[in-house]
Amino acid sequence: MASPLISVIMPAFNAERFIGMAIQSVLRQTYGNWELLVINDGSRDNTGKIAGSFLDKRVKVLSQKNKGVGVARNIGLDQSQGDYFVFLDADDMLTKNSIHSRLKIFEKDESIDFVDGSVAFYDSQFLTRLKIWSPDYKGNPLSDLLQLTGKCFFGPSWMVKRKPINVYKFKDHLTHGEDLLFYIDLAIQGGAYDYTNEIVLKYRTGHHSAMSDLTGLERGYRQISEELLKTSGIDVKLVQAFKKKAHRIMLRSYFGKGEFLKGLNFLMRPW
Repeated sequence: MASPLISVIMPAFNAERFIGMAIQSVLRQTYGNWELLVINDGSRDNTGKIAGSFLDKRVKVLSQKNKGVGVARNIGLDQSQGDYFVFLDADDMLTKNSIHSRLKIFEKDESIDFVDGSVAFYDSQFLTRLKIWSPDYKGNPLSDLLQLTGKCFFGPSWMVKRKPINVYKFKDHLTHGEDLLFYIDLAIQGGAYDYTNEIVLKYRTGHHSAMSDLTGLERGYRQISEELLKTSGIDVKLVQAFKKKAHRIMLRSYFGKGEFLKGLNFLMRPW
């Protein structure tokens, strides 16, 4: 049997400081049948030039005007040819066995549709490992994602089996939480989640600003709630559980950052 093709989709915006390391981490994979699609999202620095300097034919660089990460990922999904796909941000890195360790879980059980793995968090210079997050869930991930337990969601660490009948598309009008909603949509379409205990992703902290923008994060949770209420196939009780947990997260975030006035204003707004 031929080895399956794995598509690695990398949106990139003004990532000249890091993108070379990210691409090198794909080139160093112990599993060789992959394609890397770098979507240069209107960068104003040397991101496109650096990405284009890699001569390996498996590295493909696509360019667009700056339209955001959701649009960039959708282009990657549309253009990719893989039997499986995974996302990689341009300032993170895969471990050497990242693809192979997840692929082995798929090969053990044909009923699996999503395979996750552990994530190592590093400082902004990749000098110090700060912590390790590990998944702890098996089965269809919908209820767990909606309850925001953190047992099965990190996003970039998922490898997804591509099915012809499924729709793979980000709702690109969201600026926060679009990845969470993407995986919720996949879970609604069905499929089982499993994981490897191996570290599959090295995640750089300090350069992912979405979670630090609390106003944007609140807007994202509200938009996800609105989308869920319009989506068939979801128990209303699960949507309410999502809203309740998101509300607690936002309160804790506002007060935890000392933004007490914003936290009090948040309490006054309908949720």
